Amino acid sequence: MAFHGVVGFVGLDDLSLDLASSLLRSGYRVQAFETYEPLINEFLKLGGTRCSSPKEAGKDVSALVLLTSQADQINDATSGLQNNTVLIFNSTMLPLYIKNLQTCFTADYKPAYVVDVYAMKAVSDSLNGKIMIASSGSSNAILKARPVLSAMCEKLYVFEGEVGAGSKIKMVKELLEGIHLVASLEAISLGTKAGIHPWIIYDIISNAAGNSWVFKNQVPQLLKHSKGAPKDHLPDTLVQKLGVILNLAKSLTFPLPLLAVAHQQLILGSSDGNTDDQDATLIKVWEKKLGVKISDAANAETYIPEQLASHIVAKSDMVKRIGFIGLGAMGFGMATQLLKSNFCVLGYDVYKPTLTRFANAGGLIGSSPAEVCKDVDVLVMMVTNEAQAESALFGDFGAISALPSGASIILSSTVSPGFVSRLDQRLQNEGKDLKLVDAPVSGGVVRAGNGTLTIMASGTDEALKSTGSVLSALSEKLYIIKGGCGAGSGVKMVNQLLAGVHIASGAEAMAFGARLGLNTRMLFDFITNSEGSSWMFENRVPHMLDNDYTPLSALDIFVKDLGIVTHECSIRKVPLHVSTIAHQLFLSGSAAGWGRQDDAGVVKVYETLTGVKVEGKLPAVKKDFVLQSLPAEWPLDPIGEIQKLNQDTSKTLVVLDDDPTGTQTVHDIEVLTEWTVESLIEQFRKSPKCFFILTNSRAMSSDKATALIKDICTNLHTAAKSVQDADYTVVLRGDSTLRGHFPEEADAAVSVLGEMDAWIICPFFLQGGRYTIGDIHYVADTDQLIPAADTGFAKDAAFGYKSSNLREWVEEKTAGRIPASSVASISIQLLREGGPDAVCEHLCSLQKGSTCIVNAASERDMAVFAAGMIKAELKGKQFLCRTAASFVSARIGIIPKAPILPKDLGINKERNGGLIVVGSYVAKTTKQVEELKLQCGQILRSIEVSVAKVAMRSAEEREEEISTAAEMADIFLAAQNDTLIVTSRELITGKSPSESLEINFKVSSALVEIVRRITKRPRYILAKGGITSSDLATKALEAKCAKIVGQALPGVPLWQLGPESRHLGVPYIVFPGNVGDSGALAELVKSWARPIRFSTKELLLNAEKGGYAVGAFNVYNLEGVEAVVAAAEEQQSPAILQIHPGALKQGGMPLIACCISAAEQASVPITVHFDHGTSKQDLVTALELGFDSVMVDGSHLSFTENVSYTRFITFLAHSKGLLVEAELGRLSGTEDDLTVEDYEARLTDVKQAQEFIDETGIDALAVCIGNVHGKYPASGPNLRLDLLKELHALSSKKGVFLVLHGASGVPKELVKGCIELGVRKFNVNTEVRKAYMDSLSNSKKDLVHVMESAKQAMKAVIAEKMILFGSAGKA
Repeated sequence: MAFHGVVGFVGLDDLSLDLASSLLRSGYRVQAFETYEPLINEFLKLGGTRCSSPKEAGKDVSALVLLTSQADQINDATSGLQNNTVLIFNSTMLPLYIKNLQTCFTADYKPAYVVDVYAMKAVSDSLNGKIMIASSGSSNAILKARPVLSAMCEKLYVFEGEVGAGSKIKMVKELLEGIHLVASLEAISLGTKAGIHPWIIYDIISNAAGNSWVFKNQVPQLLKHSKGAPKDHLPDTLVQKLGVILNLAKSLTFPLPLLAVAHQQLILGSSDGNTDDQDATLIKVWEKKLGVKISDAANAETYIPEQLASHIVAKSDMVKRIGFIGLGAMGFGMATQLLKSNFCVLGYDVYKPTLTRFANAGGLIGSSPAEVCKDVDVLVMMVTNEAQAESALFGDFGAISALPSGASIILSSTVSPGFVSRLDQRLQNEGKDLKLVDAPVSGGVVRAGNGTLTIMASGTDEALKSTGSVLSALSEKLYIIKGGCGAGSGVKMVNQLLAGVHIASGAEAMAFGARLGLNTRMLFDFITNSEGSSWMFENRVPHMLDNDYTPLSALDIFVKDLGIVTHECSIRKVPLHVSTIAHQLFLSGSAAGWGRQDDAGVVKVYETLTGVKVEGKLPAVKKDFVLQSLPAEWPLDPIGEIQKLNQDTSKTLVVLDDDPTGTQTVHDIEVLTEWTVESLIEQFRKSPKCFFILTNSRAMSSDKATALIKDICTNLHTAAKSVQDADYTVVLRGDSTLRGHFPEEADAAVSVLGEMDAWIICPFFLQGGRYTIGDIHYVADTDQLIPAADTGFAKDAAFGYKSSNLREWVEEKTAGRIPASSVASISIQLLREGGPDAVCEHLCSLQKGSTCIVNAASERDMAVFAAGMIKAELKGKQFLCRTAASFVSARIGIIPKAPILPKDLGINKERNGGLIVVGSYVAKTTKQVEELKLQCGQILRSIEVSVAKVAMRSAEEREEEISTAAEMADIFLAAQNDTLIVTSRELITGKSPSESLEINFKVSSALVEIVRRITKRPRYILAKGGITSSDLATKALEAKCAKIVGQALPGVPLWQLGPESRHLGVPYIVFPGNVGDSGALAELVKSWARPIRFSTKELLLNAEKGGYAVGAFNVYNLEGVEAVVAAAEEQQSPAILQIHPGALKQGGMPLIACCISAAEQASVPITVHFDHGTSKQDLVTALELGFDSVMVDGSHLSFTENVSYTRFITFLAHSKGLLVEAELGRLSGTEDDLTVEDYEARLTDVKQAQEFIDETGIDALAVCIGNVHGKYPASGPNLRLDLLKELHALSSKKGVFLVLHGASGVPKELVKGCIELGVRKFNVNTEVRKAYMDSLSNSKKDLVHVMESAKQAMKAVIAEKMILFGSAGKA
């Protein structure tokens, strides 16, 4: 066994011998100083080393355990300590004393690691006899001490923070023990006074809800007259211990009424004066003080209640019809159990809906107590209290009037023994030979419904014999109590006394623990394994911790039941101080308005008075505050080191991804959706640093997931052996919110790959807002960090959990197989202060088969851990990792790159609709869908798929829903609409995790079938949710492999599906259900949306880059618009629809609307331009009408006026994001009835052009270089290309596009020359108009033929120009 170091002990006791033995078995050397020879001799037998002094015990130790409070011994032991030694103080010392010691040692030793421990042997069934330790200290001290502490015990509870928690826990435990002891004595006293044998009380209560460890283990010793009580429970000892607790509570101004009165009772006992006499037991003291002869009663002849019950049941009469009054929570369960036992049951309750429910369960119902009592053999009464019982029996339409002679009544309500006795006498006086059985029950609603109650029955032999079969059908444990009617209620009264006190004492203890600053969940867990536990503590305190007071048993019930106790103790002259105070606490809760809440709500009395919160829910914390409070990050970026380390190892990281979202932090990595040996061999031959295998196991049952992982690991093993030098590390990539098949998948992997040195648990995922700090896993929500167990993810029907602490989560998920105390941890302090080498050292120090969680709050933390892990692997260590996505990118040294946009993939010009499919049901997804519809409603078409129809209804309804959705999607996509297919948002779950998974499968398979049937190729596909994205990729799109291109948003991977997939080349976006804020989905859809309108500037920029020109074609009517669009789509060319003021005057708004609609619907980039705006009013109006660009024509003005005019319009247009074209110089000719004579025309002046551009800020300049509007003379155009060259040189510097009007009639060579010299927009009008007019001269039969002929004629001219301008094929 490996040597782990030396541990010293100063002082020994019986328990510390067990601690030392455990350390020796774990590979530690142990040395000790102790003066008591018997103890040191036992220590030597174990294999320890004796030391002659405390100083020698502390020599060369990694940890020193101090079981002494003597200052001289402590000083001697610590005088020669080395730095980094852990000091472990026994918590028999008070918290303040330990705190003072810590301060001293921190000052004397740098650094000092001080922790305190409270060690004890557990008494619970699960840990019986095994050592458990509660320890506290700073996070660094705990980190240092944890290996030693874990080696000393079976279960370790760590309370990080100030030392002293162990001492505080001990106090809480002793508080409960003291109250339970006095309550046990009160219970035995009251039962004895009620005439019930003490041993009968003990036998029944020790198996009922009133049980506690003290009752079960101490009462027998007291009843047997043991000489002296157990040492710890001698009155003087208890008085002293409880006095210390009360003094501390007093200093904290915290009331402990139950403990205070228990303390007074024990003082009363110790004041007898004979407590030093070992013959004087607590029972004797109690008898003397209270006058209750417990000893005599205990020595009286006893009997076995279960045997009496067996005899009664064996001889019981046949019962056919049963009346049942009181169908509340308990009564309904009992009545339906009788139905299941084949009795005919007639039920009555004052609450009518319950009657309907009972009838639906197969029972008969009546409208009054009398109606359900006709012709019955037995009547069962399960009403709330004595008043209701009185009314139901003797009131109007009461049961007694209708019960047949000789019938039997079972009274199962909790009432006082006196009431039962009086009722029995009254029934005898009725003269109908009615028989009463006093049969109160215990066990709760669930047991009532399945016939496993505990029943304490009493009555005459005849009455019991007539009801035996009924009592047997309702009970698992049936006790027959001697003493006649009232004896059964006497036992129930004693049980309720203890149950009520135990609930109230649990509230007092947990509230006090909260005031002491203890983690209440860990405190609860510790107490349940200790002598302070009780049945009610274990059952009710979880309600307090969850702050859930849904009434399983109402607080007012204990107001009534303890009221019975206080009434009976008054009548019987037995003072019950603790019980009476407990009753007052429940009364206080009822008075505060909590009576109808769960009885655990009595804790609110303490919470309200003191301001503490028992709730064990970890608080949400301010994200920025927490992150800023952490140590500074490790100063060196380890990514470069990781990349180098990866070169030194041939290992491939193989990521088994339980859904596709695990690829959300990597790029340029391959994903396999099949795992044949051949496909794996092919991967290993490529020697990749990493590849993913998409298992989609989260969508499977546990058994199927286990089988799948075994299959994959077997194939990996076979494939790696087939490729030389192939080696790999397996990562089980799971959900960052802790959902998935853990530990099943890890167990499956290990069963094939062999035992690992450690399992690594690392759910940190920055992009999803998942942080692990102080072993607590958090989910970011706006500015807060929410403990993961308090989020909707933890409520997952298949993979829910309760623990946010990852250590406890491991224990929870492994059902205790891996205790939280055995789980190692890599803290943020270690990562940020020790770096990769410290991580490596820590990992190498773990015992083989360990589980280790990793804290992280930044990508740097993750990279530091990854570097340290690789170093450990290079030393021969093997790890199996269960991680979120961030670990993978850090482990392979991925350098992040910016999110990918459609333009990066070249699909930004595609006009077909995108397909968004949402199946995820997490709350975050639902919010994101709502926001998507809100923000993108104008561009989005939604199809809701009914979950009820596809998962819960008939095959026909399922098929109709699938078929309709697919047909609608095809229609929307064909209309170029982005289309959302979303499952209905009501969450339908099964009765079990497997049923919920089956529903998920039906929903997912429906989505697969819908997408499979869609024939229209989408522009992109976005799948929301892990299961959805996996199934669509593999089943609907038939992908066998994919390449992760990058991320569409942080944490949202983008895949390129393999060549075998449907819709080849369509980007596939995998959007996890739990990533991003509420607007993230809308943000992505908007960024990937088909551009509804391109800008004229975009068209001209692309033309500049491509060295071509864009044609701007004047249009006047629908035919002209359609001709331009048809030619553009045919030639795959951009184009500009241009409206002249003259055309606008005739066509008005309908013409503009026609152009805009055509541009939006076109499959190629088309914009709408307002041409030759010579009027300021016309231009200002045009800016509001939806144009993409305008031309400011101030060429008729002086230069100065032109500048001013153009500058004014440019300012307005740019504020709306519109391109502005202006003209400098003046073209001659006629356009739309506007004529410029030759003498008015002038060429563009270069110098003026420079000034004009600078002064106006225009985007495009229409130049005059000899071009004209309309037809050129017969000699042809005379264009000044030299001038154009100069203007191009100027415009290029200024970033201004050149425009040439009057392109009609310009020879092709001249056009191409102009394009070479920078012209990017040609205005075309005359030739297109001529084609239109010429087409009208041809006789047509119908107007539609005229329109078609005109359209085709114009289209031919336009297409020719597009080819000439070089824009064809450039869309």
